[in-house]
Amino acid sequence: MLKKTVSLIILFFAGLSTVLAQNCNIDNLLPRPDKIVMGNANSSFELNAETNIVYDWNKKDLTPAVKELDRIAVEIFGKKMKKNTKAHGANNVIFKYNSSLADEGYILEFTPENILISSKTGAGAFYAVQTLKQIIPVQAYETPIDLKKLTFPTMKISDNPHFAYRGFMLDCSRHFWDVKTIKKVLDILAMHKMNRFHWHLTEDQGWRIEIKKYPLLTKIGSKREQTTTGRNEGMDGIPYGGYYSQSDIKEIVRYAQERFITIIPEIEIPGHSLGALSAYPWLGCEGTAGNYKTWPNWGVSNQIACAGRESTFKFWEDVLGEVIRLFPSEYIHIGGDEAPRDMWKSCPDCQKRIKENGLNNEAELQSYVNNRIEKFLNDRGRKLIGWDEILEGGVSQSATIMSWRGADGGIAAAKKSNYAIMSPDSHCYLNFYQTTDRPDELLCIGGYTPLRKAYSLDPYDKLSKDEQKYIMGVQANLWTEYISTPMQLEYMLLPRLSAIAEIGWCNPSPEEKDIEGFIGRAKELSRYYCAFGWNFGRHFYEDGVQIGW
Repeated sequence: MLKKTVSLIILFFAGLSTVLAQNCNIDNLLPRPDKIVMGNANSSFELNAETNIVYDWNKKDLTPAVKELDRIAVEIFGKKMKKNTKAHGANNVIFKYNSSLADEGYILEFTPENILISSKTGAGAFYAVQTLKQIIPVQAYETPIDLKKLTFPTMKISDNPHFAYRGFMLDCSRHFWDVKTIKKVLDILAMHKMNRFHWHLTEDQGWRIEIKKYPLLTKIGSKREQTTTGRNEGMDGIPYGGYYSQSDIKEIVRYAQERFITIIPEIEIPGHSLGALSAYPWLGCEGTAGNYKTWPNWGVSNQIACAGRESTFKFWEDVLGEVIRLFPSEYIHIGGDEAPRDMWKSCPDCQKRIKENGLNNEAELQSYVNNRIEKFLNDRGRKLIGWDEILEGGVSQSATIMSWRGADGGIAAAKKSNYAIMSPDSHCYLNFYQTTDRPDELLCIGGYTPLRKAYSLDPYDKLSKDEQKYIMGVQANLWTEYISTPMQLEYMLLPRLSAIAEIGWCNPSPEEKDIEGFIGRAKELSRYYCAFGWNFGRHFYEDGVQIGW
């Protein structure tokens, strides 16, 4: 729900429609559109409470764009727009089908008579409305005025994303985020034209997804007795937990689909598994203590699921079977990162598996796990994504690599003709500090990724033209060890998400990047964050305005 909130750092704008017309946000759109051509300076279009929506093709796919238009109209004019299948005169927002456009591309045109939105898909139409949402002067959202109309200059915007994958990952295991917060995150992604939500659901610190065949995963594995304070300096003594029921997940999946966001679930295999081991100790290796507890610490436990017993694979396949039924995503993420393989070295079942399959070491045993899980997914029409560690023991040609330990994993994948998603911690980890100048900055996991650094990401660095085609896109990540409230989550997310969003949508080459121009547009976009009630970091404001928690 859009909120008419006036920020401390933004001046109050009293608003007549004539004043708003002079403040249309055309030069500061973010992500930056491909092309804007201005029309006759003496002509304009007036959007008002009587403007109609006209659409007569693929109404189901266009419904999300129409709903978004209605949300804007209710916010500004106090009521939804009328709908028609044919235009009767002028004063319409007309959706037109254009088969020549790319799947997510659009043309947004303002004529003296109408607003025309051309696209081949509902996604393109939805992104056109997101652009319109930004063109509308921010005062229309933030100022409580009796608004009668909005006046726009005539122009034509042609736009199309560079990357098909434009993602954001949220860790819901270290700290749990309720359905309301997840929906707010999805709204933020939609405004930035991001189309993938990578949902990190299982961890040492908590299992967050209901699996009906294994009810103890949520009854036991979703809870921890207490949580570490500071940098593992002590324990707070407060029980912590939370999980998403399957009905919650279905609700969130529907909400995301209405914003053309695909949710990619992550189920950690084989490491980061204490949440599962605490519920079902038989998943652990022979010779381990077996008295597992969901971890209260940050960092990585040295426990791992046993790869030597068929019962473990049956568990993983049962879990993934339910996950597949919940999520229509083409991809399922299996993690695979930071898997501590020392337990496998002393486990007779794991060593037997290594010997029987002619494997050379425990890294190859993890590849054996990955390949079996990938076949299970492939047989059900899905594909596997894993963090770049899955490259270590060898990887199938069809696996997709998410490169987080710098760009090297993505580069190695592309050179092997494996598809990759660039998500290097150096540029894409939003849980890192965004400033080093504030003494009151809340504790972070470490690192330093200011807005300018995030915008400097070059997904094609060190790749030949032929290798670049294997880079599917980019992704920002937010791990939540030190992030415990929705306000802090938004503060870490914004405005740095806008940098990754623009790289994903435009991917300007290093020579084309205008960092100062981007910073100026990010400042303008932050006014919309304020109007919509979203918290964000103010570090790129020269006046150094502080933020409250």
